[in-house]
Amino acid sequence: MQPDSPVLIGQTGPLNGERFSITGEIIIGRESTCTIVVLERQVSRYHARITIKEDGVLLEDLGSKNGTYVNGEMIAEPVMLQDGDVIQVALVQQFVYLNSDATLPLVGNLPFPGMVSAGAGSAGERVGCLYLDPRSRRVWLNEEEVLPPLSVPQFRLLQVLYDQQGKVVSRQALINLVWSEDESEGVSEQALDALIRRLRDRLAQLDASHAYLVTVRGHGLRLDNPER
Repeated sequence: MQPDSPVLIGQTGPLNGERFSITGEIIIGRESTCTIVVLERQVSRYHARITIKEDGVLLEDLGSKNGTYVNGEMIAEPVMLQDGDVIQVALVQQFVYLNSDATLPLVGNLPFPGMVSAGAGSAGERVGCLYLDPRSRRVWLNEEEVLPPLSVPQFRLLQVLYDQQGKVVSRQALINLVWSEDESEGVSEQALDALIRRLRDRLAQLDASHAYLVTVRGHGLRLDNPER
């Protein structure tokens, strides 16, 4: 691996834990001639391509049957990757993209269920039924990973509440923290409500018995994260 090159880290799939340096064009697919081979039937022979451009690293789907996803959203057009983006190939192999290998965790210290790197409690300590890793944007609920990954706004909302779990976060603070400064000025209350509803629905798919996102009328929202 060349120093300071962008990298993919395999997660949740047959390539879990493997690292791939991006130094030129990378083809991901089932065919043995691909740069990254994923031997799963759902993966197309030539599924996706990653290319280094002057202005960044470009990901494109190569007309695959089961799609390529970035942060939980299927891509129809090529996209420029951002640090920490979660890529899924046909929902059977997940990668996290990092701009540089300079900040890679040590071997054996990749995120895994039971460890978090933010939130209440000491570093790396799980504190409740719901836990997340902000670096890889992965979320677990009752030992099961939330898949496909949450969208970027959904994850940001959950992370804000996770970092302040047990505390009420005002609706305006949520808008300011979830959306960028330029975007937040035009975000309506209805848009925030829709985002909260979608996140509640995603969590309910794994645990419908508990309300993790609690609305405190007149004040805001808080995360109720019960102990295991």
